[in-house]
Amino acid sequence: MEYLPGNQPKGPTMTLKRRKNRTPHPMCPLSDCMAFIGGAWTPNIIWYLSSGPRRFSELRGDIPLVSAKVLTQRLRELEDRGILTRTVMETSPPSVEYALTELGVEFMPVIRAISEVGQRLKSRASVPNHRQGMSGLTSSLELG
Repeated sequence: MEYLPGNQPKGPTMTLKRRKNRTPHPMCPLSDCMAFIGGAWTPNIIWYLSSGPRRFSELRGDIPLVSAKVLTQRLRELEDRGILTRTVMETSPPSVEYALTELGVEFMPVIRAISEVGQRLKSRASVPNHRQGMSGLTSSLELG
């Protein structure tokens, strides 16, 4: 390793042992689970459907920052993955309701835990004299 003049270390130098990557293997259960709920707005959709069936317009009201296009994409993905059902109601005009399946309900303890951590991060960020840098994390974790 080369050093700039005047920046040479004093005493013997030591090379650091390279650590192996500890990211989960692509076929591990964590990766599989995150593939289901990792998309933008997906935890929010599951969160709001946990209280019962919702129409598209209700979900748009629940999650005002999501665009109609992205919400439609996420709802289709979740339906394809078996996390929610889409039921066309025979009304005039026709309406559609979305509801969690049994698989979708299984995600709720995980999403509740994430929400609780988000609330704790939010509380820590609002305490004076706390190290800065936490406030940016909480806005993306707010679910309810």
